[in-house]
Amino acid sequence: MQLSEVFWNARLGDLKRGYIEEPAYFMCLLCGKSIEKGIVYQDNGVFFEAERYMLQHIENTHQSVFDYMIDLDKKLTGLTDHQNRLLRLFYEGKSDTEVQKEMGIGSASTIRNHRFVLKEKERQAKLFLTMMELLKERDNHAPAFIDYHKTARMVDDRYNVTEEENEKILNKFFPEGITGPLKSFPPKEKQRLIVLGALSRRFVDDQIYEEKEINQLLKEAYHDYVLLRRYLIEYGFLDRKADGSQYWLKK
Repeated sequence: MQLSEVFWNARLGDLKRGYIEEPAYFMCLLCGKSIEKGIVYQDNGVFFEAERYMLQHIENTHQSVFDYMIDLDKKLTGLTDHQNRLLRLFYEGKSDTEVQKEMGIGSASTIRNHRFVLKEKERQAKLFLTMMELLKERDNHAPAFIDYHKTARMVDDRYNVTEEENEKILNKFFPEGITGPLKSFPPKEKQRLIVLGALSRRFVDDQIYEEKEINQLLKEAYHDYVLLRRYLIEYGFLDRKADGSQYWLKK
């Protein structure tokens, strides 16, 4: 199961703390790093047991779960730019008066009203989540949709793909299997999304690829490796340095 699937299927409590617990290890939901149980880890001269070291990892690498999630695309969070900025300031511990001065809007009472609106959004989200959980127990006809990756730049109707459709698309464009060559580059957006997702699995987490390496790896999949490279970046699967000298799998 890919990291994005684990992330979207995680329970609310696990998402809040940023990691899940498996029998032999803890796994960071934000980047996929695994911390093996039964080992003592050292960080700056301080020793930690596995779970405490996972908390240390999240703090060192991601600052906090909140910081990681607030930076996700607004189509994933459902927040407007205005709400995003408000939440950041609230999280920093700013008072209503301080937030009002920093944002330059209305008065302290205006900020309190924004807090009320956010609280209403929270209540609605809780009710909606509860209803969806209850629906899952009764709706035997709901199709299984693919999960979109957390680093997606454009979340729209292109992700309206069921697991059955996903399998058909992969079989069509990778007749020798997803580790084999790409038959042709898809003309439709939904097909491109599925194909690019499959290609992204050929990259290793936390590995930095030089431009020649990335080109060679993609050339093994398709003759127009420049096209693949461009779309993998455009769709948020890969990231790179501004000069294009190094590439890595985006998380």
